[in-house]
Amino acid sequence: MPSDLPVVVISGVGPGTGAAVTRRFAAGGYAVAMLARNVERLDQLAAEIPNAHAYPCDVTDEAAIDAALTDIRSDLGLPTVLIHNAVGGAIGNFLTIDPAVLNRNFQINTMGLLYLARRVAPDMIDAGRGAIVVTGNTSSIRGRANFAGLAPTKAAQRILAESMARELGPRGVHVAHVLIDAVIDLEWTRRRWADAPDDFFMKPSAIADEIWHVTHQDRSAWSFNVELRPFGETW
Repeated sequence: MPSDLPVVVISGVGPGTGAAVTRRFAAGGYAVAMLARNVERLDQLAAEIPNAHAYPCDVTDEAAIDAALTDIRSDLGLPTVLIHNAVGGAIGNFLTIDPAVLNRNFQINTMGLLYLARRVAPDMIDAGRGAIVVTGNTSSIRGRANFAGLAPTKAAQRILAESMARELGPRGVHVAHVLIDAVIDLEWTRRRWADAPDDFFMKPSAIADEIWHVTHQDRSAWSFNVELRPFGETW
């Protein structure tokens, strides 16, 4: 039986940004549908966070997305917010990168957005409201050496989101691209940059707060490209 709570779908729910966004929206009164491939992690978060629900799903699998969205609509109701946070990345230059890796990342970053948005946007259009947010990074706007496996896919994702924004904005649906220019504060990033000061890292909770803000902007002042970076970041 669907609840009376508004519904947010979050893809790529891991221990960092995805978990923080889940906590922020649950605290804000949403029923949260968490999508990820890691069943154990989803179940753990669902047990910890009130109104968070696990839907194991590979966003590159169109049939799996159909099944997950069908269950979400039945269990929780129609989604009013979609946050595409799933990401595929790899380090390597264009001469050495495995083409299959580039394609896999494109499927996660860009095609995953397409599949999800095509399934939630029609209901948002009918309602005349809704929000779709994509989490990007600096590879969305520049192709650095050794980022041939990531940058083309994140740039394509941003352009797809911009096209969606132009289509959906006049219909009352807000689409935004949140660019994260930072190293996110996680256990593995702390180990890798062990000598970095605390303010070198971006807090997942701060990212979540900004995504919450973007999805609840007044429609007279909607943002599309929102850039986040620590105050000391050189850019």
